[in-house]
Amino acid sequence: MNLPNKLTVVRIILIPIFMLVLLLPLDWGMVTWAGTQIEVTHLVGAIIFAAASLTDFLDGQIARRQHLVSNFGKFADPLADKMLVMTAFIILVAFNQVPSWVAAIIVCRELAVTGLRLIIVENDGQVMAAAMPGKIKTTTQMIAIILLFLNNVLFAAINVPMAAIFLYICLFFTIYSGIDYFVQNRAIFSDSFEK
Repeated sequence: MNLPNKLTVVRIILIPIFMLVLLLPLDWGMVTWAGTQIEVTHLVGAIIFAAASLTDFLDGQIARRQHLVSNFGKFADPLADKMLVMTAFIILVAFNQVPSWVAAIIVCRELAVTGLRLIIVENDGQVMAAAMPGKIKTTTQMIAIILLFLNNVLFAAINVPMAAIFLYICLFFTIYSGIDYFVQNRAIFSDSFEK
């Protein structure tokens, strides 16, 4: 197994660890940072999520630079990303930090684009590459999730709700990039509209 695939596997393994830290009734206390209190479990969860997100960046960079693209990577890398992000948003809904309708839109978009990718692979034998709006979506989702778990502590001193701002920026790019993928690949559905 090459290094990018190992990093993807690490990301998948981190998902249940991330869930256990946040969802088990652990009482590790609170930590105060810049006058804002954060549960230690949320801080640890944010660190695990950030580490998993870093593996996403690294595996893609290494795979492209060293020409280590594989079928496993094409399948597992986007799947691991979606599993990580959807898990985080569902947990944030449970913690009342993200409105359920926002998480529902994000989950539905991810499922719809995954279905589109499967149709494209079946018809063309090619994997749909991530476009720039999709990359912005992923980056803003990951930043929003980390800030939400950290209770916006990084921006508490200037009293700017950056966690909420990034949440709605990522929601915009989630919707926009989803629409963009379907518009760019609308020809795949042309047989559905033929008489």
